[in-house]
Amino acid sequence: MKGMSRGLLALLFALALSACASSNRAAHNENMGRVLPPPDTTTASGAYEGATDYRVGAQDLLEISVFGVEELKHQARVNSNGLINVPLVGSVMAGGRTIPELEQELGKRYAEGYLQNPQVSIFVKEYTSQRVTLEGAVKKPGIYPLTGRTSLLQAIAMAEGLDEFADLEGVVLFREVDGERMAAAFDVAAVRRGDMPDPQIYGDDVIVIERSGSKSAFREFLRVVPALGLFFAL
Repeated sequence: MKGMSRGLLALLFALALSACASSNRAAHNENMGRVLPPPDTTTASGAYEGATDYRVGAQDLLEISVFGVEELKHQARVNSNGLINVPLVGSVMAGGRTIPELEQELGKRYAEGYLQNPQVSIFVKEYTSQRVTLEGAVKKPGIYPLTGRTSLLQAIAMAEGLDEFADLEGVVLFREVDGERMAAAFDVAAVRRGDMPDPQIYGDDVIVIERSGSKSAFREFLRVVPALGLFFAL
């Protein structure tokens, strides 16, 4: 919590609780699940811009082959600028592109003086750029690759679901937005019922699931902040 003393945090926490007490439960649920804005994205890091296809990002490992040309089969690691090095072709921008888009681009490059009607196939061997971290009361905490558009519930399912001690109202999503670390709290039971949105998850998101009976003041503070229509910047 950059630049924030414990005393100030306690004061904000008390004010938030006081304001929250004047709101009814329905208003609390309605506001608590407001979707965080998407994170900062660049061409090299990849992003999901309303599509279901995975977009290539920095450090992903691609396996590239051309039908009938065994010599051109190779692996290419996407560098920090989103570029890959391709035999005969040279540097190609891969970051931010879907696999079909990149296959089409390489096919076009190979057709320019090298091959006739080349059929390029690309397989993502290692998903490195788009990962989500799940911590706390899930059956298998860890870091998981995002291979397409993923929601909060789908991310939790990747960790084999919540464990028996999970607090369904204590799910906190952390994200960096415009250079600031931000957070919002969600009630998974309400999301499952359709009473709250199931937010989209992005690469580098961190999801923390508190355990039932937890006395974490920080978790309680995060839970009431969205009830005031605010997101908490860390």
